[in-house]
Amino acid sequence: MAAAKEYTTDKIRNVAVLGHGGAGKTSLVDALCYTAGSTQRKGNVNEGTALTMYTPEEASHEISLQCTPAFCDYSGIKINLLDTPGFMDFVGETLAAIRVADSAVIVVSATSGVEVGTETVWEYAENRGVPRFFIVYMIDKEHASFERVYQDIKSRLTEKVVPVEIPIGEGADFHGIINLFSQRAHLYKAGTDKGEYDEVDIPEELQAKFDEWETELQETLATTDEALLDKYLEEGSISREEAIEAMHNGVASGDIVPLFCGSSETSYGMQALLKKLVELCPSPAERGGETGRRAGMDEEIQLSASDDETFSALIYKTAAEPHIGELSYFRVVSGVVRNGQEVKNGERGTTEKLNHLSIAMGKDRFEVDKLHAGDLGVVAKLKGAHTNDTLCDMSRPVVLEKIAFPKPEIAVAIRGEERGDEDKLGEVLPKLHEEDPTFLAEFDAELHQTIARGLGELHLAVQMERMKRKYGVAVHIEQPKIAYRETITKEAEGQGRHKKQSGGRGQFGDCWIRLKPRAAGEGYEFVNSIKGGVIPTKFVPSVDKGIQEAADRGVLAGFRCVDFAAQCYDGSYHAVDSSDIAFKLAGSSAFKTVAAKCRPVILEPIIEVTVTTPDDYVGDIMSDMNQRRGKVLGMEPAAGRTTVKALVPESELYKYSTSLRAITQGRAHHSREFSRYEAVPEIEVPKVIAAAKEAAAGL
Repeated sequence: MAAAKEYTTDKIRNVAVLGHGGAGKTSLVDALCYTAGSTQRKGNVNEGTALTMYTPEEASHEISLQCTPAFCDYSGIKINLLDTPGFMDFVGETLAAIRVADSAVIVVSATSGVEVGTETVWEYAENRGVPRFFIVYMIDKEHASFERVYQDIKSRLTEKVVPVEIPIGEGADFHGIINLFSQRAHLYKAGTDKGEYDEVDIPEELQAKFDEWETELQETLATTDEALLDKYLEEGSISREEAIEAMHNGVASGDIVPLFCGSSETSYGMQALLKKLVELCPSPAERGGETGRRAGMDEEIQLSASDDETFSALIYKTAAEPHIGELSYFRVVSGVVRNGQEVKNGERGTTEKLNHLSIAMGKDRFEVDKLHAGDLGVVAKLKGAHTNDTLCDMSRPVVLEKIAFPKPEIAVAIRGEERGDEDKLGEVLPKLHEEDPTFLAEFDAELHQTIARGLGELHLAVQMERMKRKYGVAVHIEQPKIAYRETITKEAEGQGRHKKQSGGRGQFGDCWIRLKPRAAGEGYEFVNSIKGGVIPTKFVPSVDKGIQEAADRGVLAGFRCVDFAAQCYDGSYHAVDSSDIAFKLAGSSAFKTVAAKCRPVILEPIIEVTVTTPDDYVGDIMSDMNQRRGKVLGMEPAAGRTTVKALVPESELYKYSTSLRAITQGRAHHSREFSRYEAVPEIEVPKVIAAAKEAAAGL
C-alpha cells in the first residue's frame, strides 16, 4: 500500500477541504481516496463508515467535528487531505487545517450555493493567503445548477473564479464533464464506482456551450502574463501546456480560483479533480518557507521547506485515544525527521523522542521511517508537547507561528452528576483543553461554580459527551451565576458594639465608623482616626478585618461590597474582656448598621459586545440589543458588513451566540470584553435579590 512510500517535498500537496456544513466535504475526501486507490472501501457518511468521520460524537450528530487527515497517491504525488468541520462551533479545527495547508478546496453545494460557512472559510483562507479551488459538488442532486452556483460565487466571493470543467447534464441527468484544458468530453460509465469514463470529442449539441466557457478561460489565463496575452491576441488561442502553466502560476499568486464539478456518490469528476490538484496545487517548496524565531529570543529565523534545512515542525492538533494516549499531529516545516529521533520542544525547552513516527489515514496510522519537509505526520505519547508547540532540531531551538485560535465567548456552569464526577473535573477538563484549545474551563471561587467556555452550545455539548465517553465523567449544565457587586452611594456613620457575658471572662468591643463612597474601581480604603487610645492600637486592625468580612457578604443580596472608605474614629474597650475577636465582630456589626443607611445599590458587570454582520441584519441586531438593555456605542460599515459595538449587561447575554445565529442565519459573529460595573436599574433589583436568595437557599 502507498502508506509506507517515501515522498520528497516536491511530491507532496497539502490540501484543506473547506465549506459549509452539509456541502459534502467528508464525502469528497472519501471519494478522492477511494478513486485514487488509497482505500479499498468507499465510506458513507449516513451509514457512519466515512473515512474521516469516525468518532462516536460525529456519528451521533452526523457532522464532522474535527480536523481529520487522510492521504492519497495520484501519479506518484502524495495528496494530504485535511477534512474540516463545516459547523462554526468547531472553527478552531478549520483554522488549524488552514494553518498547515498549502492550498484549499472549497466545497459548494450544487443545490444550496454559497452559504454562511462558505463565506467564512473563504475569508479565513484569503486572510492566510492560501491558494484556493472551488468544486460545485453533488451536481447529480435534484435542482442542482452549475451556472447558478458559479454566478453566486462570482458575485458573493470573488470575480477571480473561472471554470476549468463544466458538467454534461445536471441532476439525475449528470453523466459527464467537458474539460476546458484538453477540450475533450468525459462520458462516465454507468455502474462503475471510481468515475471511469470514455474520453470522446465534444458532442455537437454542446459545442456552442463549450466555446463560450473555453473563451472565458483562455481570456482569463492570457491576462496573467503579458507575453501570453500578446500570443493570444495574435493567434487567438494558447496551448494546453501554456494554459496549465498559467493556471498553476495564477493559482499560486491568488489571481485565479479554478472551479470544478463532481459527485461523490458516483465518483464522477474525482479523477479530473485529482489530476488538477497534482498539476495546479503548489508543493510545500513552491509555497516557500516560514519565519520562526529563536527560542527565548526575538531573533527571526528563516526556515525553508527543504531537506537541507534543520528540522522544525508545528503541532496543529492533539487528540486523546483510549488505550493509546495522546496523539500529536504535526506538519514538518523544514528538514527531515526520522523515526525514533530525539527533538527539542522549542516552546518549553524539553526533549521528546518521536517513536512510532506515522502518517494518518482517518483513524488509522501507518508507520514510516522518515518524513520530508512539508509532509504531515503523527506520533503518540509525547511527554509534554501540546497543540501549537514547535518540535525542532536539538541544535537549533526555534518557535514557529502559532495557530490563532478564536476566543471562546459562550459560557455555561457545569457540576458533576455524582460526587466522584465532581472530584475528577479538575483533572479531566485540562485534557479536553489540550485536545481543543477553543474550550476552556476553570473553577470560579467567587461564584462557586466550574465555568466552561466554548464557541457555541453544540461545541460545549460535544465536549461534555467526549468527557463522559473518554473519561467516564458526567456533568449537569447550568446557567452561570453573575458576579454582581454592591456599593454605597451616600456617606453615613454609626456604632458597632459586641458585648457578651456568660460567666468568667466576657467579650467586649465597641467602635464608631464612618462609611464614604469612592469612585468606581478605587476599591476599599480603611482610615484609622482613633485618638487618645479609646481603642487600643492593637485592636484597630481587627475592626478593619471585621468591616472587610462583612463587606464580602454584602448589604442587599449577599454580593461583595466594593469602592468605599471606612473610617474608624471612636469607640471604647474593656481592660479584661476586649479582644481581637470582639473588635472584629464589632467592626462587622458596625458595617451592617451603617451600610444600610448609605443608600446601597447593586452593580452588574457590563460587557462591550462587538458584532460583525452583513448590512441586511443591522436593524434586527439593534432591536435585539435594545431588548437586552444594551446601549449602542456606534456602527462602522465596511464592504457590505457592519460592525456594531454596544454595552450590554452580562446577565442579558446568556445564549446570545445562539440568538445571533438565529437572527442572521449564522452570518454574523461577535466578541466580548469586560467594560465596567454599573448600577442595576431599580426595576431589575427585586429580581436580582430574589434570585440571590434562591441560590443561597440552594447551597
